[in-house]
Amino acid sequence: MNKHFFTYRQPLKLENGETLSSLDIVYHTYGRVNDEKSNVIWFCHALTANSDVADWWSSLVGKGKTYDPAKYFIICANIIGSCYGSSGPLTINPETQKPYYSTFPKVTIRDMVQAHIILRKHLGIEKINTIIGGSMGGYQALEWVITEPAVFEKMILVSTSSQESAWGIAIHTAQRLAIETDLTWKDLNQQAGAQGLKTARAIGMLTYRNYEAFVKTQTDNENKLDNFKASTYINYQGEKLVKRFNAYSYWILTKAMDSHNIARGRSEIKSVLNSIQTKTLIIGISSDFLCPVAEQKFMAQHIPNSHFIEIDSPYGHDGFLIEGKLIGEAIERF
Repeated sequence: MNKHFFTYRQPLKLENGETLSSLDIVYHTYGRVNDEKSNVIWFCHALTANSDVADWWSSLVGKGKTYDPAKYFIICANIIGSCYGSSGPLTINPETQKPYYSTFPKVTIRDMVQAHIILRKHLGIEKINTIIGGSMGGYQALEWVITEPAVFEKMILVSTSSQESAWGIAIHTAQRLAIETDLTWKDLNQQAGAQGLKTARAIGMLTYRNYEAFVKTQTDNENKLDNFKASTYINYQGEKLVKRFNAYSYWILTKAMDSHNIARGRSEIKSVLNSIQTKTLIIGISSDFLCPVAEQKFMAQHIPNSHFIEIDSPYGHDGFLIEGKLIGEAIERF
């Protein structure tokens, strides 16, 4: 495993018309490119993840796993707008020599894909064997395959959709409202909006899991008046995210998710899906009600060379990370 830093010293024009004067990208690689250059696997990460895919998707990436660095050259790049090293609210604005904070421009999924393309070209990669994305990572994978169809042989989409749903946008709006009610929101420091971020994460956790999962794992087996397991769990998850993430990035990235729509400026969504010729595996989680299997079935119905698998899991949207063994088996069969 190697962590890399790349700076693109040319302007990047964003979809909204604004421009980043330069671009920083942090990315991880594992393994080596083979002589045929046919073993490149590119992972696109979700909302609060980073580029170290072997850490957060260890059930898929690692020695003896579905994607073993002994066989494959694996890449994952941190998306722009994040707080893990790529250009985002915490990076230095070259024009002011101070962190961007709230002045970092709004970005879209397509802007993230443009950054991925810049990195691909910098690395001299012409063909990618497989692109894989779960949740928001799937948004990037779809956009990229549509933008550069000749680059990819296979695509794997997990717990994702072709357009952000009204349900998803409503959830993200509630999370941003929580951040915005924090009195420290937009202070010029990394801790701005931290309490609001904790609340936003609490809202998110209710959509990442479901009724059955909480009842199964967080029910108290004793009589209590306070300090219930479910409450402690939600507080813990919020505090855990605050320690590793940033409210400015969370706000920016949920806005980017809201913008996801592969049909924007192209055609009707079914026609865009029908134009995808890449061999595609689409995986849904049975209990996912943030991005339900109906979304994945819709894509499978309209992407010509695609196959849909539904994994029976009680873990809701988080099942795409928790059920790595079953997902790996489905990928290997594919």
